[in-house]
Amino acid sequence: MGRVIAIANQKGGVGKTTTAINLASCLAHADKRTLVIDMDPQANATTGLGFDLETIEKSSYEMLIHNMKLEDAILKTMMGKMDLVPGHIRLVGAEGELVSLEDREKMFLNAIASIKDRYDFILIDCPPSLGLLTLNALTGSDTVLIPIQCEYYALEGLRQLLNTIRLVQRHLNTNLTIEGVLLTMFDSRLNLSNQVVSEVKEYFKDKVFKSVIHRNIKLGEAPSYGKPIILYDPASVGSQDYMGLAKEVIANVLEPQTT
Repeated sequence: MGRVIAIANQKGGVGKTTTAINLASCLAHADKRTLVIDMDPQANATTGLGFDLETIEKSSYEMLIHNMKLEDAILKTMMGKMDLVPGHIRLVGAEGELVSLEDREKMFLNAIASIKDRYDFILIDCPPSLGLLTLNALTGSDTVLIPIQCEYYALEGLRQLLNTIRLVQRHLNTNLTIEGVLLTMFDSRLNLSNQVVSEVKEYFKDKVFKSVIHRNIKLGEAPSYGKPIILYDPASVGSQDYMGLAKEVIANVLEPQTT
């Protein structure tokens, strides 16, 4: 049964999509069957893996709103063991359409049930909000991975995210745990980056991943070529950082998770 990981933080620009693409590709490189589900209306995970949104007919929108079978939307990627359920701009209207549906927070949970045993890992790229799309992802996930950038106001809004996770644990998904907190955009030359690392570790304790994602030009360039970093520049710092993270995530499967 695949481990479903929601990558969530309502703050934009923290590295959710970068992490979804590159963690998934590194898991696939480690011979793990991996699926990325793009649930962000911006669909950057989809374009970042080389797909043209103009050609996307079936996406996570149809899966959530039209009860389309999830497997009908799966696309093969350039990584042999990594697949994608694409996102689309149509997701912009999904929040409003979900409101009137029965069990609106469980549409994703129901959709994913039929394919969980096909994959070792299923990563969900959540939108930068705590609306119904993110609630659906959290309700249908085993764990949540929280990226936090090493910049000013890094911890701003996290209390709201953690409160949402607790509400989901209490009412919708009692088994949801925190996969880990990932520090992104780290620059060892800056006192601020080191200060943020200390603050995050003090707050989240052992839930912080040992792997840290450094600021890396190649990581920023790779999506414009439609490639994950491990294919665009496997020797780069960004590639090595995400390979380290993949090893930690794989190791987490062997260890009991706590809230």
